Amino acid sequence: MEPWQRSWTVNKYWVMARSQSIYEKIKKIATSGQSENEKERTYRSLLAEATQMTPTIVTLRNTYQHVWGYYKKKATMAEKEFYLEELAQLSLKKDRLGPFLAHLAVKYQVQYLLRSRLITDYLTIVDSSTNYFN
Repeated sequence: MEPWQRSWTVNKYWVMARSQSIYEKIKKIATSGQSENEKERTYRSLLAEATQMTPTIVTLRNTYQHVWGYYKKKATMAEKEFYLEELAQLSLKKDRLGPFLAHLAVKYQVQYLLRSRLITDYLTIVDSSTNYFN
């Protein structure tokens, strides 16, 4: 796996939360006819572009739905209810769903997500004593 591809696995959901368009462009890099150096440059440029963007409700909701797919068969009924409630009332000013999904990554030891930038960014603010069901 090329260095840019390893970086992509870490940044995938973080980029998705900012721009579906950039996410799709990066996905196409792997199958493009570019040299590996060109792919790396294109990827880095698109990643830098995503850095300048902030998530919207639409991009965040879509990303959280993708991340939820890792838990939906493992989650308890209370976790499912919390997820659905928070998704329905998702707010950029008070986002409890991102930290909750990070909490679930730890609880269920989803290694792919535990290496994901989106989740690791939330893990810096997740308090293990947080009770999400109050």
